[in-house]
Amino acid sequence: MLSAVLVVGVVASLFVGFNIGGSSTGIAWGPAVGAGLLKKTTAAALMTIFVFLGGWTVGRNVMDTLSEGIITTEISLEAGVAVLFFIGFGILVANVFGVPVPTSMTTVGAIAGLGLATDTLNFATIGEIVTWWIVTPVVGLWVGAVLGRYVYPELNRRYAIRKTPGPLLALDRSGDFPRPALGPNTTRQELAGTVVVFVVGCYMAFSAGASNVPNAVAPLVSSNALSDNTAITIATIAIGIGGFTIARRTMESVGSELSDIPLLAALIVMLTASTITTTLSYMGIPISLVMGSVMTIVGLGWGRATRPIAARDVIRRDTDVEIEMGALTAEPETPVTKIGEREPPEVLNAGDLFNPRAIMKYVSMWIIGPSLATILSYLFFVLVPIST
Repeated sequence: MLSAVLVVGVVASLFVGFNIGGSSTGIAWGPAVGAGLLKKTTAAALMTIFVFLGGWTVGRNVMDTLSEGIITTEISLEAGVAVLFFIGFGILVANVFGVPVPTSMTTVGAIAGLGLATDTLNFATIGEIVTWWIVTPVVGLWVGAVLGRYVYPELNRRYAIRKTPGPLLALDRSGDFPRPALGPNTTRQELAGTVVVFVVGCYMAFSAGASNVPNAVAPLVSSNALSDNTAITIATIAIGIGGFTIARRTMESVGSELSDIPLLAALIVMLTASTITTTLSYMGIPISLVMGSVMTIVGLGWGRATRPIAARDVIRRDTDVEIEMGALTAEPETPVTKIGEREPPEVLNAGDLFNPRAIMKYVSMWIIGPSLATILSYLFFVLVPIST
């Protein structure tokens, strides 16, 4: 018979997973839905499937870290429920400020607070996790900058993804049997681009599952209240419900606050952030998918905008050289100039490169979220000793 505490814990897990689904689905499928390449319901269904696959495979490594690696003792069911409360509180704070929730960081902070209060914190594991939290934004920024400066402009000129009017595919009934064919206005490049969008979106959903499924249920697994398989199933259901409901709005708005970037740039960001997140999840490091996404966007835009500047001037920080803004929104038909050559003024007139205030808000939440969860968790478990 289920205990009342376990029921409360499962409800708390469902709440956490529900909010994760709302945030992660928008990040993974927002660009594709915004471009009209697939419907929101289809995006939510694909999100649920690949979140489950990510959580069932790579996510188990993150589950082990969260449930056994951060603290050196088994926790009670009551303590696990309390940790979930602080994770949910961190999500609520992030939602109030209108930024994607750094769920993995908040989860680690809540568990670390318990470890500090009970003198069971594994400082070696925490040190490794925090180190990767520092390295990840740098990697995302650097990869984005290199791609934006040396690769993206030519890719954008050759392979910009545009949606033509009408259906993507149609049935050709001219033969003995109907067979699929390109729509009346569909080009082969559009079809190939759409396939890439689906593949990258599924990959990002897999990455989101690997990093986020454990966040919703690890405290209950740590207390032996749920098995890994049951916990992963519960988290997937909750994330799926979030994808089908509150994610409908985030899929419309995701990315608009950071930069008005085209679909090809969004796919580069998604692919880079997903690879970083999946790799670290395989290593058992809890990491925020949003962290890699945001810093890759900034790096991609900065790299594209500094093309008119020679590398030696960037290194010297030549104050006479200005960085062009609106770089990522330049039209794909525009000829690609060489590094160090000034571009025509009309090429880069689409607006700001990115919103610095939005970036500061995101980065602030990466610091405030886990810090607040750690402090509140520590104070709670010092005053209410229910950890064992």
